[in-house]
Amino acid sequence: MDRNNIVGLLLIALVLIGFSWWTQPSKEEKRQAQIQDSIAYVQRQKAEKYKAQQEMERRKAAQARIMEDTTALFHAALKGQQQKIVLRNNHVELTLNSKGAYVEKAVIKGYKSREMQIRSHNSKDDSKEPNEVTLFDEKEQKLNFVLSAKETNIYTQDLYFTPSQVSDSTVVFTAVAGPGKELAISYKLGKDFLLHTQLRATGLGGLFSPQTNTMDVDWQDKCRQQEMGFSFENRYATLTYHNADGGTDHLNESKANADKELNDPIDWVAFKNQFFSAVMISKNNFEANAKITSLPQEKGSGYLKQYEAKMKTFFDPSGQKASEFEFYFGPNDFRLLQKVEKESTFGKDLEMQHLVYLGWPLFRLINRWFTIYVFDWLSKIFPMGVVLILITLLLKLITYPMVKKSYMSSAKMRVLKPKLDAATSQYNAPDQQMQKQQAMMAEYQKYGVSPLAGCWPMLIQMPIWIAMFNFVPNAIQLRGQSFLWMHDLSTYDPIVEWGKNLWLIGDHLSLTCILFCVANLLYSWMTMRQQRDQMVGQQAEQMKMMQWMMYLMPLFFFFIFNDYSSGLNFYYFISLFFSAAIMWLLRKTTNDEKLLAILEARYKENKEHPKKLSGLAARLQAMQQEQMEMQRKREELERKRKKL
Repeated sequence: MDRNNIVGLLLIALVLIGFSWWTQPSKEEKRQAQIQDSIAYVQRQKAEKYKAQQEMERRKAAQARIMEDTTALFHAALKGQQQKIVLRNNHVELTLNSKGAYVEKAVIKGYKSREMQIRSHNSKDDSKEPNEVTLFDEKEQKLNFVLSAKETNIYTQDLYFTPSQVSDSTVVFTAVAGPGKELAISYKLGKDFLLHTQLRATGLGGLFSPQTNTMDVDWQDKCRQQEMGFSFENRYATLTYHNADGGTDHLNESKANADKELNDPIDWVAFKNQFFSAVMISKNNFEANAKITSLPQEKGSGYLKQYEAKMKTFFDPSGQKASEFEFYFGPNDFRLLQKVEKESTFGKDLEMQHLVYLGWPLFRLINRWFTIYVFDWLSKIFPMGVVLILITLLLKLITYPMVKKSYMSSAKMRVLKPKLDAATSQYNAPDQQMQKQQAMMAEYQKYGVSPLAGCWPMLIQMPIWIAMFNFVPNAIQLRGQSFLWMHDLSTYDPIVEWGKNLWLIGDHLSLTCILFCVANLLYSWMTMRQQRDQMVGQQAEQMKMMQWMMYLMPLFFFFIFNDYSSGLNFYYFISLFFSAAIMWLLRKTTNDEKLLAILEARYKENKEHPKKLSGLAARLQAMQQEQMEMQRKREELERKRKKL
């Protein structure tokens, strides 16, 4: 990879970073945008609140009438006492409330809570506490089914259901509407994280219009902060849904007051944070025009986002067919989600493993068919920190032939530098740079050297870096795992913390981020030194002007990655360390004199048996010749113009 390639890649990176920085709104613009968003949100909230108040007043009035009329529909079910029913297995513990007959609390076993992580980080003993995460409780989770009858609406959240057939895995909630009329919601907990649900009406067919075949579902959740790093976790907390025709999408996780009306039917919606999700799946799909909302919460509140999904789905008033749902309350584990999908009784291609984001299609392929398999295999044997090191070594081993090819291409240009200087010494004028470049290419051709040979192999490694950027922050296996000084590989590892957020830095300094940036600086220095050794004429001077850009890159990365997980920063640090070690080893084991002798022998062979250029090299030569001819014609026209 020659100087032009390095400068080109560097400029592309700097342009992307600079453009992102330049185009980001100023503090005043952000403030004005937030004000406008807040005004619009407040207006929507006022309208919805007014509508909700009117609906609440109507509900209260209807309930008052029902309470006075002992023969009214659901008269007995509108009063009673709440009962808590607990369904449990080895993986989850779900608490259901008889008022509303819904899951009001979900506890996931086998994972450290945020409080335990903080105590572990502060070196306090947490061995006596249960190893479990509370996904939500009664203050945060609401589920309401609304059945639109002829005379009034039936809200399940207002009804007191009577539990029966209670066991550790099953319960049936029944609300009596009248003699021979009832509404039943049954739950059956599977062997892991899947909860099967049925809602069935009995004897209620005459209460509904003959055209009624749907009911409304209003599901709300206040997403808890489960990890130490609020900002980093918030990047991966998003309301996600799956289209019935295939494909997963989500609301913008960084947008304030994000809401959307879906144009197509969906079969599941997920209230997701970084490592855990609550998912509601409908057997008969949720109809188009579902409205989903995600409202970010303030840092320090203990919550990430306020989620809400208002949807319509199938309902049979006659009771011949039940409305069926499945709930998933569990970790965002790729293999587990694949397994749970197979346990679903709906026979759908749910693609729930997409809750683990693996990147854009190319990077997803790398992670899906390489990284996950290697990660699963190594994690059965080694600690997670060692797994990251071994994955790095394996990737370096796979890419070593390409790296060596890239280095040898640079080494060939380095040993040919004196000959290139001699061949291009006559083209030092600013208007002779095209001739100089052509003379260099001709000299490379004589010795069978391609300057581009070192570029493409290095570019092939970029997708691996980006793939790991997507994989590591979403790998729940790293959560709570310590290695060396890092208490938790899934979050940052601060060496200094302060209570106030500073612009660009945040409220801490991450040691692995510093190590990554130092390794990046070292690798950049070694790369520049290697490139300087092969520069010709003015190129060496121009390279000096580019050094400051190379040194600024690690600084940009520091501001970006200081808040990222220590596991990701550690992987990049190890990767750059090994890259620098490989470059140093190749430099030490390359004999310049022998390499030059090989090139001289090739020069003699090419001189005796000249080879015609082909492929990219031939096209580049043709382009250069065309440019030379165009420049010659321009100069000739300029001379004629001056004579006139």
